[in-house]
Amino acid sequence: MSELEPLEPEKAVELYLKHRSDELAESSLNAHRLRLKHFVRWCREENIHNVNELTGRRLHEYRLWRKDDGGLNRVSVRTQMSTLRALMIFLEQIDAVQVGLNDSVDIPTLDADEGVRSVHIDNEQAQRILSHLEKYEYASLRHVLVLLLWRTAIRTGTARGIDVSDVDLDDGFIEIRHQPSSSTPLKNKRDGERYLNISEKTSSILADWINKRHPETEDDHGRTPLLATNYGRISKGNLRKQVYWATAPQFVGDDCSCDADEHGYDLIHECDDAVSPHALRRGSITMHLREEVPKPVVSERANVSSEVLDAHYNETSLKEQMELRKKHLDNI
Repeated sequence: MSELEPLEPEKAVELYLKHRSDELAESSLNAHRLRLKHFVRWCREENIHNVNELTGRRLHEYRLWRKDDGGLNRVSVRTQMSTLRALMIFLEQIDAVQVGLNDSVDIPTLDADEGVRSVHIDNEQAQRILSHLEKYEYASLRHVLVLLLWRTAIRTGTARGIDVSDVDLDDGFIEIRHQPSSSTPLKNKRDGERYLNISEKTSSILADWINKRHPETEDDHGRTPLLATNYGRISKGNLRKQVYWATAPQFVGDDCSCDADEHGYDLIHECDDAVSPHALRRGSITMHLREEVPKPVVSERANVSSEVLDAHYNETSLKEQMELRKKHLDNI
């Protein structure tokens, strides 16, 4: 058996992240980094200065500590411990911990209906964000982006692919097109193509953006994107960061509950209370359902099947669903 080589927890995590950097997307790598910073923090509190000292019992103690420290549910515990197990597998490979230690990492097994729900922005919070944007950042890129995601419930890839020429301000609609040859495919390809109606107010804001504040830049294919920066079509990373910034509680003057050390723009994704663009899509779909928009209409507008809509996007409670049905079945 190979002799274990001493290694500090912080250095161990650093080596692991470098090892995974070529295979993980930047967002996934950042997620691993954020999860493992808690492991490093625990090691400091427990005076563990060498990962050689780790045992199955100690890893179980960390699991219990992390659950209590973060107030985590089973889904979050599973995510945290899955990443820790990946770290242990790597450390076994470099002779830093005992072979087989990864088997001691207790990863909760989820029931079939667990893990499918996720955080969403509710209508009240969305309106606060949009009101703040309208007052202080009217017809800006960020304002248009958040407005578009909330009002249409489209995916981020769909939003990125919209060109100025796809927006009909007079008749109030946006054409959604699948254009893989110029780097803006739709998730469901041709089946995702559709027309989305937009309100008069939304049209007015888009008009002010297009006519007064749009940088008039083109992408690498000579198209003029609706969501444009000075360098062309907004990048996926920039789009996500814009949403994280707008949905952080501080943006509308509230306090957050996270333990992030900084809340600057470049690190706003580390705030546990800021959410990804997908939370806007989920919240928008839920808002439409609560406003009694027929499910087939919501399904077509968001380009998602009714089955997937119910499993992953509908945040209405069972009682709310009963009340909504009751309005249509009051004579039964």
